[in-house]
Amino acid sequence: MTEVRLGRTDIRVNKNGFGALPIQRISLEEAAHLLKKAYEGGIRFFDTARAYSDSEEKIGYALSDVRKTLYISSKTTALTAEDFWKDLHTSLKNLKTDYLDILQFHNPPFCPEPGDESGLYDAILEAKKKGMVRFIGFTNHRLAVAREAVESGFYDTLQFPFSYLADEKEIDLVRLCAEKEVGFIAMKALSGGLITNSAAAYAYLDQYSNVLPIWGVQRERELDEFLSYIEHPPVLTPELKALIDRDRGELTGEFCRGCGYCLPCPAQIDIPTCARMSLLLRRAPSAQFLTEQSQEKMARIENCIHCGHCENHCPYGLKTPELLRKNYEDYKTFRSK
Repeated sequence: MTEVRLGRTDIRVNKNGFGALPIQRISLEEAAHLLKKAYEGGIRFFDTARAYSDSEEKIGYALSDVRKTLYISSKTTALTAEDFWKDLHTSLKNLKTDYLDILQFHNPPFCPEPGDESGLYDAILEAKKKGMVRFIGFTNHRLAVAREAVESGFYDTLQFPFSYLADEKEIDLVRLCAEKEVGFIAMKALSGGLITNSAAAYAYLDQYSNVLPIWGVQRERELDEFLSYIEHPPVLTPELKALIDRDRGELTGEFCRGCGYCLPCPAQIDIPTCARMSLLLRRAPSAQFLTEQSQEKMARIENCIHCGHCENHCPYGLKTPELLRKNYEDYKTFRSK
């Protein structure tokens, strides 16, 4: 079993965190079954957020009886101290606990610091002094803002996208976290579903001793894969290295990571799915993307009003309307074959 310690914190767990964003899409009992099975199988780190609809409530329902033997991280999108306290109290109530192991600022456009106008850092520091928060974390999709948070010395953990599709600047961020003793929580380790070999994903991240991957789990078969890695961690074999090289050749560059910060779309376009459709068609069974429902979803691209919202909110600087158009043209061609 491979363990990781999150930076300067006392949190030490195996390299399998439970990413609880997807469980908002399933029923309470289905989620409880997955969460309990994850815990019984050895997972001890559970990551959620105030913004993940009922994800916190499902964790509280399923795991409150074993609260003292696991770690929970949540997030707040608050941009004012007043909203921060509302979010924190709601999270604690939902999770049926009186403290969070980590509370993270959820993808803010700036790095909160002590004494700034937002009052956010002063509020979280007060929450820590009251015992409501043990460690202070920061999540982001913007490399410059993430680096600023790590270098500031004010944060115990950073959550950032990291997979074998990472470029050298993102790898440098992981190294900076190790140097500064900031725990690195890897989201998007499967790149929003574009990476289809979890063993390759795990083996790659296992090279970095300071990285804790959180796997987004919605189906039991997915959970079973990750649970099997606790006792039998995948090794980066020549075969897996070759697979990673092929994926890098196909997926690096201008592609949608599926983070969802472009939403909501006023034309009701499912941008994270539609902007990646060409890749999804070729990396997963295509039948699921050719249903009448999927065709209707893709056709909404024609309703784009070019308002600029998606492009302005993309942390990767993608020209989203153009990306959508290209994916729709490819989709129509693929469907007609």
